[in-house]
Amino acid sequence: MNTMQEPDNHPCFNEKARHSYARIHLPVARSCNIQCKYCNRKYDCINESRPGVTSAVLSPGQAVTYLQEMKEKIPRLAVAGIAGPGDPFAEPELTMDTLRRISEAFPGLLLCIATNGFNILPYIPGFAEFNVSHVTITVNAIDPAIGGEIYSWVRDGKRIRRGKDGAAELIERQLSAIVKLKEKGIIVKINTIIIPGINDSHIPAVAKSVSLAGADVLNCIPLYPAAGTEFTDIIPPSLQCVSEILLKVRQYMPLMTHCTRCRADAAGLLGSPLNDDYIRCLRKNTALPLDPADHRPYVAVASREGVLVNQHLGEAGELWIFREKNGNRELVEKRKTPAPGSGAERWMKLSAILDDCRVLLASGAGRSPTAVMEKHGIKVMLMEGLIDEGLRVVFHGGNFEKLQVPWKGCHTSCSGNGQGCG
Repeated sequence: MNTMQEPDNHPCFNEKARHSYARIHLPVARSCNIQCKYCNRKYDCINESRPGVTSAVLSPGQAVTYLQEMKEKIPRLAVAGIAGPGDPFAEPELTMDTLRRISEAFPGLLLCIATNGFNILPYIPGFAEFNVSHVTITVNAIDPAIGGEIYSWVRDGKRIRRGKDGAAELIERQLSAIVKLKEKGIIVKINTIIIPGINDSHIPAVAKSVSLAGADVLNCIPLYPAAGTEFTDIIPPSLQCVSEILLKVRQYMPLMTHCTRCRADAAGLLGSPLNDDYIRCLRKNTALPLDPADHRPYVAVASREGVLVNQHLGEAGELWIFREKNGNRELVEKRKTPAPGSGAERWMKLSAILDDCRVLLASGAGRSPTAVMEKHGIKVMLMEGLIDEGLRVVFHGGNFEKLQVPWKGCHTSCSGNGQGCG
C-alpha cells in the first residue's frame, strides 16, 4: 500500500498524524437534504471555520484540476474529502462522479466523506471501487423528540418530513448506515454537536447507540451559533460542560479531541490558517468549464438590454452571448431561445443552441432547465446586477455568492484567516 494510503495517516481520525499529514476538502456538495437549526450556508466569511462555509463550489471535473494544482502546493497531502458545503448525498451523482474521477487520477490518496447519513445507504456498496476508507456521520440525537428540536425538516426526493417524524427517519437511516459501513470495513467517525438545553444531557445516549452500531470514534463539537439560524442566540457550552460530557461518553468509545471544525474548502494541515493562495486557486478553478476538458469559450446571459442580468430564463426570448478576448469581455451575438410550451424538450434544444457556452447567467431559472443545462455541461448561475461583474467572476474566478445576495459580512473589509474573529 502507498504510504499515503495508510488509514492511520488520516489527520482527523488520528491525532498523531495531524502534524505530519495534510488533508483537502473538495466543495462539490452544493445542496442539502436536511435543515439543521444551527446551520447557515448562505454566505462565506473568511474568519469562519465551520462546516457549511466555502469560498466556492466545484464541479467534479473542476475538482480534479483543483486537486492537481493543490498537490503541488501542499506537501504530504494524504487525504481528499467531500464535506460540504451541503451534504454529499443530497445530489449523490455529483459525489460519486467526483470520487470516481479522484480515485482514478490520484490512486495514492485516502478518500473520505462527511455526511448527515440520511441518503448514504444505497451508495455504500460502491465505496470500495473508489477506495473510500473513512466516513464521518453527524449524529446529534437518537431520540426523535430531541432530534425534532434540532432539525427543521428532512427531504427524501420531493417528500419532506418535519419535526419528530423527520428526525425518527433520519436516526433510523444513520444507525443503519453505520452498521453497513462497518460491514464494508470502513472506518466510521461520529460528529455530535453539543447544543446546550437541547441535547447536552442526551449525548451519552448517542455515544452508547453509535458504539453498539459499530462506530470507531466520537467527536463532540461545541455549538457554533451561526448568524441567521434558529440557534443564533444559544450560548455555546462552557469548557466545564464539554469536559463533563467527554468524561461521560469516554466509557463508550474513543474520542477525537483535536477537531478544528473545518470549512468545506479546508486545505493543508489540520488547524492551519486559510491560505490566500489556496483560495485563489479554488476560485480560479470554478472559472473553468464544468468539465475542463471541454472547449467552451462563451457565456450566455438572460438580459433585457445587454447591461444587466435581469431576466428569468423562462421568459427570455433571446440570450446575449459574450466571450473574453485579449483581456476584454465582448458581445459575440444574440441567439433566439426555443419557443415555450414544449416542456423539457425546450431545454434540450436550448442546451444544443448553447453547446459552446460554459455558463448561463440569469436572474432566475427553474429546476428542470437547470438540470438539463448542467447535464449538458452548461452551469446555470443566478444573479442580479451588471453583466460585466458576472462575466469577471466566470472568466477569472471569485466569490459569486456576493452577486447573488446582498453581502452582510461583519465588516466592510476583512482579511481574516478562517480561525475566528479577533
